Order: sequence, then structure tokens, then C-alpha cells
Amino acid sequence: MNKLNDNSEVRNFPIYVGGEFMATQIRLEVRNPYSGELTGITYLAGSSELNLSITKALQCKAEMAAMPAFQRAEILMQIANSMREKRQELALLLAGESGKPLKYALGEIDRAAQTFQVASEESKRLPGEVLSIDWTPAGKGKEALVRYFPVGLIAGIAPFNFPMNLAVHKIAPAIASGNVIILKPARSTPLSVLALAEIINQTSLPKGAISILPMDRESGNQLVVDERINMLSFTGSPAVGWQMKRDAGKKKVCLELGGNAGVIVSNSVLNLEDAVLKCLTGSFAYSGQVCIHVQRLLVHQDVFEQFIHRFIELTRQLKQGNPLSPDTDISSMIDEENALRVESWVNEAVSMGAQVLCGGKRINTYVEPTVMTHTTTEMKVCSLEIFGPVVSIEPYQHFEEAVALINDSEYGLQAGVFTDKLSEMNFAYQHLEVGGVIINDVPTFRVDHMPYGGIKNSGFGREGVKYAIQEMMEPKLLVKNI
Repeated sequence: MNKLNDNSEVRNFPIYVGGEFMATQIRLEVRNPYSGELTGITYLAGSSELNLSITKALQCKAEMAAMPAFQRAEILMQIANSMREKRQELALLLAGESGKPLKYALGEIDRAAQTFQVASEESKRLPGEVLSIDWTPAGKGKEALVRYFPVGLIAGIAPFNFPMNLAVHKIAPAIASGNVIILKPARSTPLSVLALAEIINQTSLPKGAISILPMDRESGNQLVVDERINMLSFTGSPAVGWQMKRDAGKKKVCLELGGNAGVIVSNSVLNLEDAVLKCLTGSFAYSGQVCIHVQRLLVHQDVFEQFIHRFIELTRQLKQGNPLSPDTDISSMIDEENALRVESWVNEAVSMGAQVLCGGKRINTYVEPTVMTHTTTEMKVCSLEIFGPVVSIEPYQHFEEAVALINDSEYGLQAGVFTDKLSEMNFAYQHLEVGGVIINDVPTFRVDHMPYGGIKNSGFGREGVKYAIQEMMEPKLLVKNI
């Protein structure tokens, strides 16, 4: 049998169709982007498997909606605990399929388990209220209740860059809110979430409440247009996401899309080294293939030279190598097509007058961590989401100018601000056109119970367990005489 590495063998991962594991005639090989070695084998679902999953989900929809909170909470905690028990195994699988360095893969498994734990807590406090309606004479002698009910069948589409945790951000809130869900993982990284299906299958969830189906884009589009599906939750590119919203018909839609996150470093910062270290991680973790990776750095002119010297020094010290090695800092991108795209954007910027301060070269699927300056908003490296290990650094003079430069973007996901001035923090929070402002940290910061999402071209709606639950439920009013 082919080997993944010295300690594990290539596995076969059946897909999870309506609560049953099965194979199809379309075999899918998943390879390590760094080495090209076979990580695992799975299968693509077609319309028949999808229709079976929809049928099974609809058959158990009422049972899921009626499931008591304590039972949903217990199931979610059981999944969280099982993930922790299999932490190393799941992380190695995730690193192998995605090229994500093992240290970051382990962190992702930890976060995904935490997301299930948070969902377990939130399942016990679903929204609802008693509403006073006797504010007008018509409401005299009446009272109202507002309860929230599950929307029904949810289609979740998850991307390659966080193949476990971003899938879990759809699965866990769906369970917590009493919904049923069909999850489509990215074809390049379906294995870790199929391993999660094995854990889910050991719980008392009704068979059919969850399906996990790798699919091609044509088959997957049925998730968008099928009228039996009540909600679409998509994480991916803006071009695809907004088209899905146009095609989705009457179903609810939540979109978590792209960004080109900016960071402001003020001259008021007392600990510049801390800012440099955080910006370094935010720029190059998982080769910048993160929606909120640091792409644009604006540093006050008084500390610009000091910042940039240290930032480049540390960038050059990042250890490149096999993602399965525990000391690797940066490895391959997901595929050569994306590496070529990043290389072409860097070359275009140089042809337009940008300067590469470090990095800039590509070898197969690996792109060196790249730092650029003299960039402008006409360059793709600034105006679009590069989704690669490239950051631009520019000086600024006035804080209001830096805020305006961050806002000069079609995206608005998150922004980071390093400052020790209360006035600058307040100005940034008031004026930055983003879904989240992170003070004295990078926009890459996220904990899994906070509201997460953006404005402008960055999305529609919010995730974060409590907030995803709200998206996945509908209010229903009861008015009664008293």
C-alpha cells in the first residue's frame, strides 16, 4: 500500500450520504501539494447521491427540530471530545491534504473541537423573548411570545484553506439549532471532514441529519438552486458567492467571502516588536491562504524604517519545508495554478513600479514569503485578494490618511490597528469600513464564538456559532389574550 509518510498509510474515505458511508464510480485522489504524494482516496458524489441525501435529510428534519436541547448539547460535546482524542491523527491528515504546516493544522483541529464545544453551550440558549404589546390600545389584554425555529435543510459549502474548521462552522451551528445539513467540502481537501463524519456517525444524531459530499461544481450547483433546500451557507470567493446568491432563489443565504485585510501601525505603539511578530504570522501563516491574512501594512513614517528592517529580517528566518514536519513555518500553496497566479501578480506590480524587498520567487507550488513596497491601488497585489504569501508595506503620515487607505478597497472583512492612543482606537472603530476592527493585533485574529463576516464585497451575514445559529433560524410570533 502507498505510504503517506513513515507512520501512516493511505486510506480510503467513503463519502457520507444520508447517514451511510458509500463509494461511487468517480474516484478522487487527494495529493499532498508539497510532495505530490497520495494522501488519501475518496469519491465524488453525483446527482443521485445528492438527491438521496436530500431525501434522508427531509425525512429526519422534524426529528431534529424536536430534539431537546440537552440531547443536542451532549452530541456536540461528544464530537468535540472525540476530536480531541484523535487530534494528532486528524491534524496529520489535514496537513497532508492541504499543505498546511503541522503546527497550524494542530491549531485548526483544536479550534474545530472548540467550535463544537461552543455550539454545545449555545444549543442550550437559543433566542426567544416575551414581547410587551400593550404599548397601544390595540394591545391591551394581550401578550406575545417570539420563538425561533430551525429553517430546515441547509446546504453548506466549505473552502480548502480551513477544511475542517470552516466546515465545522456550518455543521456545529446547524446541529445546535436543530437543522439538517448537507456539507460540500472542497475537492482538494475533503479528507479531514470525511474523517469527522466517522466521528459524527458514532453519535445518536438521526441518520440523514448530516451528509458530507465532495462534488464537482456542476453537481454541487444543485445545492444552490434546489428549492427543497432552505438555506445556503457559502465560504469562498466573491465572484462565486455573489453568483450563488443570484441563483439561490427564495432560500436564505449567508456568504463569507474574501478580503485584502489591512493593518495600521501607529507611532504611538510602545511595543513595536510585538507588532512586528504578530504581523509576520498574520502575513505568512499557511502561505497567506487566509481570508483575513495581512495583505496591506501601513506603518507611520516615524517607525517605518525600524519596522520594515525587523519585519524583513524575521521573514527571511521563516523555515520552509514539508508541511508534516513540526518545525515548518511555511510550505506549498494549495496547487501550482494558484502559485503561478501569485507570481504573475507580483511581476505585474514590479512592472508598474513596485519594489520587492524580499522573496518574490516561485518554485513549483512554493512561493517565497514576499514583501513589497511602492505599491498602488492600481496593482492587483493591493486591490484584489492575493490569497498568497505576499504583503505590501507603505508609510503614512496622518492616522486619518491610513484609515482612508484601508477603506480604499472593494473588500471590508477585518482590519488590525496597533495603537496605544484611545483616540486612534475610537477613530478606527468609528470609521473603518469592515466587519471587525482588531486592536493591537492583526486582522487574522479570530476566536470561534465571535461574530465574523464582512461588508462590501466581503460577504453577507455573519458566522461565529451564536451568530450562525441566528442566521439558521426564523422567528415566529405568538399573540394571545391574557
